[in-house]
Amino acid sequence: MTEQITIEKSLRDWWSRVRAGQTGALPALLGLMGLCIVFGSMSPVFLTAGNFANLLTQAAAVIVIAMGLIFVLLLGEIDLSAGYASGVCGAILVILVTKHDQPWFIAFPLSIVVGIVLGGMIGYLVAQLRIPSFVVTLATFLAFQGLLLLLVGEGGTIRIEDPVILAVENKNLSVSASWAFFFLVTVGYILSGLWKFNRRRKAGLTDSLFKFWVIKTILLVAISAAATSALTVERSNNPQITSLKGIPYVVPVIFVLLLGATFVLTRTSFGLHIYAVGGNAEAARRAGINVRMVRISAFMICTAFAAVAGMIFVSRANSVSPTTGGSSTLLYAVGAAVIGGTSLFGGKGKVSDAILGGLVVAVIDNGMALLGYPAGIKFMVTGAVLLISASIDAFSRRGANTN
Repeated sequence: MTEQITIEKSLRDWWSRVRAGQTGALPALLGLMGLCIVFGSMSPVFLTAGNFANLLTQAAAVIVIAMGLIFVLLLGEIDLSAGYASGVCGAILVILVTKHDQPWFIAFPLSIVVGIVLGGMIGYLVAQLRIPSFVVTLATFLAFQGLLLLLVGEGGTIRIEDPVILAVENKNLSVSASWAFFFLVTVGYILSGLWKFNRRRKAGLTDSLFKFWVIKTILLVAISAAATSALTVERSNNPQITSLKGIPYVVPVIFVLLLGATFVLTRTSFGLHIYAVGGNAEAARRAGINVRMVRISAFMICTAFAAVAGMIFVSRANSVSPTTGGSSTLLYAVGAAVIGGTSLFGGKGKVSDAILGGLVVAVIDNGMALLGYPAGIKFMVTGAVLLISASIDAFSRRGANTN
């Protein structure tokens, strides 16, 4: 009887947080489940293992850009140039490898350095000169687009043949390595959660949400196991010629980025400063936080992630072109962050929001393409989902302020 009351209390406490405006990723999660059910019932291809793997690789670059954007959005700022920044960094990577014969382990870090420098320039204009980030990044959006044209050549394409870079989006872990990755991530997640609750208990804090966390963990492990199982079956139409089994290499890459970025935001003073500045910049300044440096650093991190996304773009296309990182890339990345649960008003969000929101965007794009809808309809639906997510954020903040 006591156990049942504890679980009920956990659920009541969780629901009270939702009603208070702390919806987190719940709307995106429900939306993703609903979209998968709808598209799965309408298309026989959507729920196949091959399409699932394609979804992950298709969403990867947008997810990585969205991860970097979250650092900026947490401050209540915006970076409209992150898409083309990824294109510029991708072009630098390809040029160093193909025209200057540099190995990938030198060219790739140098492209990230270029991204950091570009972000530092944007951050300086925003934080030091106090030019609105919308204006600065709109200007750099055009500037980076022009720089990409100069690097690649208008209408030109530079191919890359480096096997390591190409493998990121085009190769898969072995079946045994895929399951090893699943068990490693699962054990790490469970141990980190238990460690957090144990620390709170030692500090004398009660955790009414522990039972709810156990239920959530069981569901996450079951979903992850099902996804791993689906990815480890043969996806190739001609397995005798080419075998396609295992988790795509880009998935562990995203996981490492998620782990590092989450650690920075939740386990370092810099991460706490970002949330503090995003919540109330003036209060943070009076508390002794260097608000200007926090803003500059956030933009530098954003474009560093964009540089990694540039490598992923290059790997997927086997080349770089003047349109790399352009078109709807930036809009999709911002949409992924907001749909996942990050607030446009600053101070609320997690790096994992980018993954969930990126999957929602990719599912809409992929599912509607399979059903034969034109690009215009896809953009309209994605825009509607983004508007709904922003509305939920606005209403949740209003609810939090009235409680």
